[in-house]
Amino acid sequence: MTTLKAEHVGRDFETHAGVVHAVIDVSLEVRPGELLVVTGPSGAGKTTLLNLLGGLDRPTSGRVLLGDSDLSTLDDDALAAIRRERLGYVFQSFGLIPVLSASENVEVPLRLLRMPPVERGARVAEALEAVGLGAHGSQRPYELSGGQQRRVGIARALAARPSLLLADEPTGQLDSSTAATVMDLIGELVHARGVAAVVTTHDPALVRRADRVLELHDGVVKRVSAPAPTGT
Repeated sequence: MTTLKAEHVGRDFETHAGVVHAVIDVSLEVRPGELLVVTGPSGAGKTTLLNLLGGLDRPTSGRVLLGDSDLSTLDDDALAAIRRERLGYVFQSFGLIPVLSASENVEVPLRLLRMPPVERGARVAEALEAVGLGAHGSQRPYELSGGQQRRVGIARALAARPSLLLADEPTGQLDSSTAATVMDLIGELVHARGVAAVVTTHDPALVRRADRVLELHDGVVKRVSAPAPTGT
């Protein structure tokens, strides 16, 4: 299975006001079957870091390794192949295509992989069943609750059986009870499937579901720790 590593990663942006250091000298490692939660206030650099880890953006300094692949040395085509074949991404917005059913939304990455129809159908059914939506495949997003839409997004991210799962504020638009259910689901799937996972959140109540917690402030890692026990 694949390990994710970031080695002294930094990301700067040029603005009219000068250079913004969004991520500064971040190093981390996430092993298969491990859930790392990245927490910190809005503007801490969580989304920027996630984009770097997933090859959606290139670091200004340092490098990101997914297994033996150094993402910073790959061209755009090779990066796109990595994202299709080895990466599942759950976006802040639900990111579902409104005119497609739940099953068709989950099927999208499998079509990009040119997977045969029979195998696609089996993968879609398996993914929806894993998130508890086996009976909802024909429904369109507007017919589903917010929590159900989020679970469809998780099913889509996992359908191609990626080695790395990235989720950016996956509970941000959900009530506290549904958010807890979604985080529990992510944790269970990560541990059961041996996927390396990085999830960002600003909600302290969700942090305890992590295996490890990385605290990010102003682009800088302040601490990496185990979550506090429940009830503390």
